[in-house]
Amino acid sequence: MEESFETLSKPDPTETNNPDSGMSSLGGSKTETPERLAEQPKIEDVIDETAEASNTAVVKSTNSDVPKEPNYDEEPDESLSERLWGLTEMFPDSVRRTCEKVTDISIKSSKALYHFSCNASWIFFTSSMILFAPVLFETERAQMAELELSQKQRVLLGPGAAMPGGGAGGMPALPPMQR
Repeated sequence: MEESFETLSKPDPTETNNPDSGMSSLGGSKTETPERLAEQPKIEDVIDETAEASNTAVVKSTNSDVPKEPNYDEEPDESLSERLWGLTEMFPDSVRRTCEKVTDISIKSSKALYHFSCNASWIFFTSSMILFAPVLFETERAQMAELELSQKQRVLLGPGAAMPGGGAGGMPALPPMQR
């Protein structure tokens, strides 16, 4: 019986040629889930079955004697949302409810802040247009009137008349009066 255990536990010669660094045996959640461990036969069961079948002390290991591990590469991986949902089971209900309330409050407050900022900006810009547009229009009208007046003076009195420092006909301007 001991020899059969040793022959079963010896590595397969095809596996020794495999340049595995051993990192795959560190494993992850993909191969060591409780459901998959329940599916895999235990080594004691395999030894008992092979010992009963052969009734000899030496068991030759072949590929047909060793149970093949199912290929789990074909199963789809979990998405991030599925993993997060699975993590919720490890927290108590009170923690989950508190996190849910905090999340809901933060979402609602973000939406309220967004709507408030939209309304405040609308009020600010429309009020500024209503208050400052007449001032801008009046300033523009005054500038246009001044421009028309200077153009009339230039046409009537000549090119030097429109200048503030020069008088008509080349006469010097009067000095400013002191008070």
